[in-house]
Amino acid sequence: MIETASRIKQPEHPLDDLLRTDRIPHIWCPGCGIGTVFSSCLIAMKNSGLNLQKMAMVSGIGCSGRAAGYVAMDSFHTTHGRAIPFATGLKLGNPELNVVVFSGDGDLFAIGGNHFIHAARRNMDLTVICVNNLNYGMTGGQMAATTPHLAKTTTTPMGNPEAPFNLPLLAYAAGATYISRWTILHTRDLTRSIDTALKRKGFSFIEVLSPCPVNYGRRNKEKAFDSLKLYQDKGIIKNGANPSEIEMDFEKGITLGDFLDVDRPTCIEQYDKTCRLI
Repeated sequence: MIETASRIKQPEHPLDDLLRTDRIPHIWCPGCGIGTVFSSCLIAMKNSGLNLQKMAMVSGIGCSGRAAGYVAMDSFHTTHGRAIPFATGLKLGNPELNVVVFSGDGDLFAIGGNHFIHAARRNMDLTVICVNNLNYGMTGGQMAATTPHLAKTTTTPMGNPEAPFNLPLLAYAAGATYISRWTILHTRDLTRSIDTALKRKGFSFIEVLSPCPVNYGRRNKEKAFDSLKLYQDKGIIKNGANPSEIEMDFEKGITLGDFLDVDRPTCIEQYDKTCRLI
């Protein structure tokens, strides 16, 4: 006898135990890559073997900031640009926590840029994942600190006259101890990189290039599949490349890979050492 649809048990998603399923479906636009980055992050968390009861996710404001609201663990959706100082407070208050900051380029490197610099300088024991969609996607597609030169946005309709940040170079100069860059097309590399970052001490930074077809893509005549084709054709993996020499030129090539993995005392280790000397 054929079972009716109502009697057939629907298979559970393998990440259901890490999701607030009552808040699904998500708010991200069709073609957006944030969901892919979010999935890679959750898979890395689950496969890491780390105690998820001692893990927390912090997000700021923006499209990527909604991630903290979907994850079924201690999570905090903070004010604009303040994800890193909030995460710093969590880590200082409970050093046993494994704290992940999941946010966007606007939140982390514009209003939150100064916080990023000093957290890297202090070598705060955080994993910072930046979804870079090259514009302020949530608020209408304005120019961001990462918008490519001559790219069009709502605030640069003739093209961006400014040079964008090189995020891995900024992280390197500020003192980060683990740095990588991937795209949403490189999900296996991205997941492995997040897993590595979760298990190591110090300030870890991962940039992930992601399409924004509704805002950035529409104004630059670039559909979601065009972005993926661009990532495939122009992505050049150079592990160990000097961050001062890596490119993100959408004509010449986009340098991807694990650029830095070094050890130095964390902020808490330095504080503990100093306090013992007093």
